[in-house]
Amino acid sequence: MSVKESTGPEEPVEAVANPLRKSLGLPLFVLALGQLVISLDYNIVYVALPDIGAGLGFSDHDLQWVVSAYVVATAGFLLLGGRAADLLGRRRMFVLAALLYAGSSLVGGLSESPGVLVAVRGIQGIGGSLLFPAMLSLINTLYDEGPDRNRALAVWGAAGAGGLCFGSLLGGVLVEAFGWSSVFFVNVPVAGALAVAGWLLFPADGPWDRSRHFDMAGALTATGGITLLVFLLVQAPAQGWGTPTVLTSATLAVVLLTLFALVERRSREPLVPARLFAHRRLLAAMGVTALFSATFSSVPYFLTLYFQTVHGYSAVATGLAFLVPAVVVAVGTQAGERAVSAFGVRRMLVGGMVLGAAGAGALGLAITADGSYPALLPGILLLGLGQGAAWTGMWIAASAGVAPGDQGIASGMASTSLQVGGAVGLAVLVALAGGVGQNASGPGLLDGIRTAVFVIAGGIGCGALALFVLRGAAGSTGATGAVEAEGASGA
Repeated sequence: MSVKESTGPEEPVEAVANPLRKSLGLPLFVLALGQLVISLDYNIVYVALPDIGAGLGFSDHDLQWVVSAYVVATAGFLLLGGRAADLLGRRRMFVLAALLYAGSSLVGGLSESPGVLVAVRGIQGIGGSLLFPAMLSLINTLYDEGPDRNRALAVWGAAGAGGLCFGSLLGGVLVEAFGWSSVFFVNVPVAGALAVAGWLLFPADGPWDRSRHFDMAGALTATGGITLLVFLLVQAPAQGWGTPTVLTSATLAVVLLTLFALVERRSREPLVPARLFAHRRLLAAMGVTALFSATFSSVPYFLTLYFQTVHGYSAVATGLAFLVPAVVVAVGTQAGERAVSAFGVRRMLVGGMVLGAAGAGALGLAITADGSYPALLPGILLLGLGQGAAWTGMWIAASAGVAPGDQGIASGMASTSLQVGGAVGLAVLVALAGGVGQNASGPGLLDGIRTAVFVIAGGIGCGALALFVLRGAAGSTGATGAVEAEGASGA
């Protein structure tokens, strides 16, 4: 594999050559492990929630914030994390984020009050918002655009896809064997090792370019606006859309995001450079990531309800039920990388989304009161293959044609759309499903789960149709044609 070298002033953080850059196996392993940690940390606490609630005295209403604090903080700080990687150094931000994970996880495991644990989850979310764009920008600058980068993104994506599903199993095993605090303690040595390995293996960041200024006003307004937006999307389904908290959050979010737009127009060095809003590949990829998170990424929530509430699976049994999806999604990421080389990014994304829509439809048909796990497998297989392929393809599309000095903020933009899309999608799906949640019961629960899965199938199908039809209407210069990475990206 080849490595992209630093050229010109656009690349302030890689001016120093590092002989270890030629050894790409270990750096890619570290990046994949970092993605695994993020994915595990996102949902490993799900199966521990009952024990956490009982152990720390959470109220039923407040327990959701053990998960939601992580989601809200991650989404709110991603743009800031992406630009920090560009300006302050990718290796620096990777190491800082890993240390935040290690330290906050240690405090989380030792927590004795609900407030401390929720704060810890917020800090872990900030760590994720720094780590995710740093990892993506490292991949997109260490590996040349084309087959090398596609292969690296597929490996990185497989680790993330596996982590999302294995988190449930690992969480169940740890909770039953060692108690709820173990789901936090397990992160400490892994994140600490990531920090050390990243410092040793990644190219050294060059000296800070003092002539380039950080858009603090843009960072504060964007972070505040996005954080409040995701907060209200998480809070509204539980409290109601007309409550004072939700209405206040909505008003402040609109005000801050409007101020962010005004600040960016007048800033000499904006947080999000205007040139990126003209980058059609990136904008199209952001749309795909938002749809992906709203649909594919919402399936585990409803499957967990189906397994645990409808069929009474234990925490460990639920984790075991997600093993097959984990393996299939990982296979899909590798198949997606090969399909890009054969057919191009757009065609592969369309094909992956068609598979996903068919799989979700089959899954919805198999979700019944007396349905067996084997009956779910055809839908799981199709859905997982499509999900893995789409995951790889959307990150290839998001990085294609972006200058090295903008890879961090481009990654932050794409991953922000991923987080916001997920929050919007789950809120809409829960509402359409009749408000089903962890405490739901009765015949309405099964109907709600099935409704949500069929809506997911329709959403994925509409996305595939949009990519297919609009590309044909717009031609090679059209908006959706932007995700067709030609040439080295695999025409």
